[in-house]
Amino acid sequence: MNADIKKRKSLPSIMIVDDDLKILEVLDARLSSAGFKILKAAGATQALKTLESESVDLMISDMKMPDMGGMELLEKARATLPNLPVIFITAYGNIPDAVKAVKAGAVDYLAKPFEGQQLLKKIRATLKKAGVVNSQIYASPVIDDIKNAKSDNMLKLYDIVKKVAPSNVSVLILGESGVGKERIARLIHELGPRKTKPFVVVDCGSTPAGLLESELFGHIRGSFTHAVNDKTGLIQTADTGTLFLDEIGNISPEMQIRLLRFIEDRKIRRIGDIKENPVDCRIIAATNADLIEDIKNGRFREDLYYRLRVVTLNIPRLKDRKEDIPLLARQFVADACEMQGIEQVELPQKTLDWLCEYPWPGNIRELKNAVEAGIVLCRDSVLKPGDLHLIGLPEMPESNNPVDADDTFSLEETERLVILRALKKTGGVQKEAAELLGISRRAIHYKIKKYSIDSSLMRRQ
Repeated sequence: MNADIKKRKSLPSIMIVDDDLKILEVLDARLSSAGFKILKAAGATQALKTLESESVDLMISDMKMPDMGGMELLEKARATLPNLPVIFITAYGNIPDAVKAVKAGAVDYLAKPFEGQQLLKKIRATLKKAGVVNSQIYASPVIDDIKNAKSDNMLKLYDIVKKVAPSNVSVLILGESGVGKERIARLIHELGPRKTKPFVVVDCGSTPAGLLESELFGHIRGSFTHAVNDKTGLIQTADTGTLFLDEIGNISPEMQIRLLRFIEDRKIRRIGDIKENPVDCRIIAATNADLIEDIKNGRFREDLYYRLRVVTLNIPRLKDRKEDIPLLARQFVADACEMQGIEQVELPQKTLDWLCEYPWPGNIRELKNAVEAGIVLCRDSVLKPGDLHLIGLPEMPESNNPVDADDTFSLEETERLVILRALKKTGGVQKEAAELLGISRRAIHYKIKKYSIDSSLMRRQ
């Protein structure tokens, strides 16, 4: 870092320039929440007037505007403020103009549509290079998401994570599908001493057993059919960083033995190789399976379990942290609008109340998917419950219906009813019901077993 870069307490100021007022509001909401002071200008002329009276650290401008284009704005702004960093936002078809602008002095450009994190990354890099440093604007979005939670469950979890992160111990993260286990793993990594090193994710659930060994440990050329080149395994890729083993409960007995040996020795040997290579990485594992039950049934090694669970974190279900639903929903709405390049969508209190009542069997993943679908389906830029493409809250049961229920109002009964409704709608096809609910097939199998549901009763005749 340059010696002239100095930290300061005041927030960096960014001026956004666009003739589309809706885009101004979207960018204002996103950048303000990221810790910046925002100045808005509905055109180049207004922007130049603002620059005469306000201190601005960075300007973000559209390329095409009716009163004055981005190139002319750049020239006039640089005439009085030669060191002002400028990032242009442009339509895909106008990228050549943006490239010319960069050659003329702009620092960067983004093509529409773009994700909010892309813009934030460019802003932070630009300000850092310009010598503007404020710790608040470099906070990780993953850290912010957890730190700003409202529920006691998540605040207690965050306190534990802060204590665990600086150490090097292995962590086992437990929780249902969709609760955000990978985000907690990333949070531990980003709060720890290895945050600048690799964070390598291994999806043990979706990787075929025959390929997982090669993925994890690598292989040398000629070690088996189709091994035409040497391959570095994901464990070695995570050297000095963090290895995240997602859905660890799905690995085969043979892989459990190999993984146990690596954890004990911290050395790996690629398939077909004769020498071992030392690897220094932190191990975080996660699963939605009941590993204790798997141990009793001989499906998971007890010694590996205790090696992985030096510290265990249980991630609460979304329905057990309902205070966080409004915060998450608003963030998902903002992110979806930015990603799709549309105007900011209103999220009225009626919809928030509905979201807080819904049982969310698919947890945060289901909420995110529902919001993204609702953004596309809603009218007049207002997100209503019917736009969310969910199966809805339980209705009064009909007589002689396999989805009958009593008068209980427990969360578990609500979840059971929602799963039954999904199965009824899909004719008992569990795969389609899981997709409808936004959960994995493994999760719906678990819940069907948990609630003793006979899906054959819903099969189409």
